[in-house]
Amino acid sequence: MAAKGGVSDIADRYAHALFDLADENKQLDAVAEDLRTLSALIAESDDMTRLVRSPVLSRQEQGKAMAALLDKMEASDLTQKFVALVAAKRRLFALPAIARAYLEELARRRGEVVADVTVAQELSDQQKEALEAALKQAVGGKVSMDLTVDPSLLGGLVVKVGSHMVDSSLSGKLQRLKFAMKGA
Repeated sequence: MAAKGGVSDIADRYAHALFDLADENKQLDAVAEDLRTLSALIAESDDMTRLVRSPVLSRQEQGKAMAALLDKMEASDLTQKFVALVAAKRRLFALPAIARAYLEELARRRGEVVADVTVAQELSDQQKEALEAALKQAVGGKVSMDLTVDPSLLGGLVVKVGSHMVDSSLSGKLQRLKFAMKGA
């Protein structure tokens, strides 16, 4: 995990430390699932975003709120202790980046390619399996999907694998059509 400065640097350091602890305790997958769930909750909730970014809330208030959430999620002890430490250090703002760095490192060590997939609405299990199979075939190897729901896409999906992006969302198509009509 290379340092890139700012939040990225903090995220990489914390993610690396968490990864080492999870590996040592044989909890790589449990922590990964906790981080995926937590990241999704933060991304989908304005209240959660305010909680992790608020300079007004004390460390204790942020810590208590996160502890209650993680307890309700039935997160692993390691994840709970780690998030408590992050809250105590006033680094909750970096939690989504920490989760992303952790999951990227896990995928890298397993020889997987990470595909960031944004969809307009929640996919069924059958749709997820079909999408994962199609990505696996396109990439030519193991694929780890990071799935996000964004209703503003209206329909379709956006897939990012490394530096490549495919936007087949309805909003993307409308944007391209609008741009094309301006040029005509």
